[in-house]
Amino acid sequence: MAEHESVPPAIQYEELTSDSSPDTVALARNLLLEYGHFVVAQVNAAQFCFGSLEKEAAMLPSLYHEQGGGCLLAYLEQQPAGFVAWRALQTTATVKSDAWEMKRLWVRTSARGLGLGRALSEAILERAIAARRRAVYLDTVPGCMAAAHRLYLNLGFTPCSPYNDNRIDGIAHLVKIL
Repeated sequence: MAEHESVPPAIQYEELTSDSSPDTVALARNLLLEYGHFVVAQVNAAQFCFGSLEKEAAMLPSLYHEQGGGCLLAYLEQQPAGFVAWRALQTTATVKSDAWEMKRLWVRTSARGLGLGRALSEAILERAIAARRRAVYLDTVPGCMAAAHRLYLNLGFTPCSPYNDNRIDGIAHLVKIL
């Protein structure tokens, strides 16, 4: 390897369970709330309810387990650096059967540009394939989260019809058929 090339830091994942330590759950909650603070700081955040996100954080990890999903905490060099969650979706006219929704992808500013968002997204896609899901849906706001939107498109997500009642201005609904 040439001297100018760098080795990406090692990423470790911890899937939160009912047996996760209170300290681990607290780390995940902090990351989820960081995500919320970022969203609230955006120009079109008036429609985002931080109070409901605080309730969501307080119910980690059981909230996502009860919805047929889970959540992952990611570490870079033993430091908490990212979070993502997923849940099962009900089949509807716009949602394929056996589908998940990926939620709350967040990477700390200090860990951006190192491939952690991609790694967390791929970890969810791998879990979805292993669980025999047929599709993964998500929504994002490209105007506020341009890098995330580009990542999703690069991972093969494509625009789809709205599948939820999230009516934030500028929202994009995406799906990846597995």
